Amino acid sequence: MVGLVVYNLLLLIRGTGGVRILVGILVLAGAAWIAALLRLDTLQASLNYLLPALPVVIVVLFQNQIRRALARVGRNPLLRLTTDQTDESGIGEIVIAAQALSLRKLGALIVIERVDGLRDYAENGIVLDAEISYDLLLTVFARGTPLHDGAVIVQKDRVAAAACFLPLTTSVGVSIEQSVRSRPETKPAEKFELGTRHRAAIGITEETDAVVVVVSEESGRISIAHEGRLTGDLTLRELRNQLFELLLAPGTSRPSG
Repeated sequence: MVGLVVYNLLLLIRGTGGVRILVGILVLAGAAWIAALLRLDTLQASLNYLLPALPVVIVVLFQNQIRRALARVGRNPLLRLTTDQTDESGIGEIVIAAQALSLRKLGALIVIERVDGLRDYAENGIVLDAEISYDLLLTVFARGTPLHDGAVIVQKDRVAAAACFLPLTTSVGVSIEQSVRSRPETKPAEKFELGTRHRAAIGITEETDAVVVVVSEESGRISIAHEGRLTGDLTLRELRNQLFELLLAPGTSRPSG
């Protein structure tokens, strides 16, 4: 059981800046052991002042990872307080809007709530509380509008807020250019620049279980982010299929073709 807990904790910090912090803590612990073994009194006395504060330091430095771990525990199906999600018609409106935004090369960031609440992020934007529709999404992300920058947050079948700010990913595994693979059986991975929208999409999915649809303003590519991973250059069919798979309960009817 202890090994399982340690293994999952290591998975939480893998690919993040927490790895370097953990190495630093282990170096301090090793130095304390060597100081005690070789009777280096001065070094041992210095470390004795630091080590008692180590638990507090760990909580402060790893607060993001601890929050993610607690959120994962809360996502257990046995502990869920709600199962309401975006319905089939809402997904259809998002797919149609993504197509129009892609053709016009209008940047967009659509965050779809699942189990983890996004109220904190919705409150830092402009509250809309409007029924989700193609026309509304196209208007929000049109160039020159006050709501163009930022993300739209969808809760159930309504657009809760627009122009919302999202946390950017801090993962060291996300470089300026990252291979984002789509349809690996038919085409190789391509490299394109990950802008602020893509980093924000990855960041919010690292902290919550939300699903994010991203439309690149430079290329018009459509991407989807989930659980800290980004899949890019999707066709409309692939986008629709992934949204149905992630957002609808098993056994729900899905459109063919």
